[in-house]
Amino acid sequence: MIKILDSTLREGEQTPGVYFSPEKKLVIAHFLDQIGIDIIEVGNPAVDSDIALAINLISQAGLKAKIGAHSLCKIDNVQKALDCGIDFLGVFFSVSKKRLYQDYNISLEAAIEKIVEVINFAREQKNDLLIRYTPEDTVRSPIENVIAAASAAVKAGVNIISIADTTGYTNPFHPQRSIFNYVKTLKEELKKQDLYPQIEVHCHNDKGLALANALDAYRAGADIIDVSVMGLGERAGIVDLGELLINLREMGEEGNHWQLGYLQDLYNFVSEHSHISIPPHQPITGKNAFTHYAGVHVKAVAKDEMLYQSLNPQILGKKSSLALGMQSGYTAVELAMKQIGRAELAENKDLVAKILQEIKAIAKRGTPIDIEKELPEIVERCNIEQLMTKMISG
Repeated sequence: MIKILDSTLREGEQTPGVYFSPEKKLVIAHFLDQIGIDIIEVGNPAVDSDIALAINLISQAGLKAKIGAHSLCKIDNVQKALDCGIDFLGVFFSVSKKRLYQDYNISLEAAIEKIVEVINFAREQKNDLLIRYTPEDTVRSPIENVIAAASAAVKAGVNIISIADTTGYTNPFHPQRSIFNYVKTLKEELKKQDLYPQIEVHCHNDKGLALANALDAYRAGADIIDVSVMGLGERAGIVDLGELLINLREMGEEGNHWQLGYLQDLYNFVSEHSHISIPPHQPITGKNAFTHYAGVHVKAVAKDEMLYQSLNPQILGKKSSLALGMQSGYTAVELAMKQIGRAELAENKDLVAKILQEIKAIAKRGTPIDIEKELPEIVERCNIEQLMTKMISG
């Protein structure tokens, strides 16, 4: 069964301008735990004392999820993470040629020695700690470097190797650059050495392929997939939590343990406190995700919602809705009138037709029509106009 690592509190806070206080992080962690997330990555305590405080708070909250910290490949940084009472430690160090020679100015052999030293230290401090090693920018590094570093890390005590698509480089349709191939190759090469770590994938969305790559990795047998709420993260972010869970559920993953009814409240909370709006057309959690507008669509879903939906909103604790505007038809107005408690007037076909024309005229302003606030006024105005016309003509 696939495991989900949520990095909203670590990767998500790397979105420019985003800051979650320790108290807000605790609320988000509770939501994630209720949903059934396996690992909650809270941040790097060496970055700021608030992050250390948040990790401590969440570690002591009695959550079912494992609570993790991110760390540079440095013993003092690892110690700061361990001091927060974590269950999970993520250590990263690049093994790409450019980073080794241009950034670190060391050889691959020296880099591996450093990785092994830090992992040995972490393992000695806490025997039951879940440890992940990430060769940063894995998919653009020479595969032989990745295999050498990964195998040494596992022998030193690592439980998880993360394949990091740090720049959104992979493509599920490219014969050499698919993350499917990276997962399969790494597993096979480590198996030759009788090494069987869990394989994690961290997919960035620079080219809009993060979700597709994550599902490609799942198909290849990845054990853990990283996500964040709203796909928050560096640059274009990473895999969106809600989108991944829904797709895994559709692909047959045992999704009953995910409590999807908490998703919308979680997204609303993160949106409010990150000061980033959820796009209306955002799949799963956007305002329009289950809203029907065009006349043909509304007429069909009035009979059967699944005629224009492939996902039942009830699994998310939501309902379908309709919108009114230029694209609306007669049925939409009838349904909307019943929705606001004016079913008796919806029987008046001439009135409904008049209201529809009024709605189409108002829609030309280019903003949505609020069914709860504006429609009652439109109905009342059109009804009075129709009554006055009858009185005058009569």
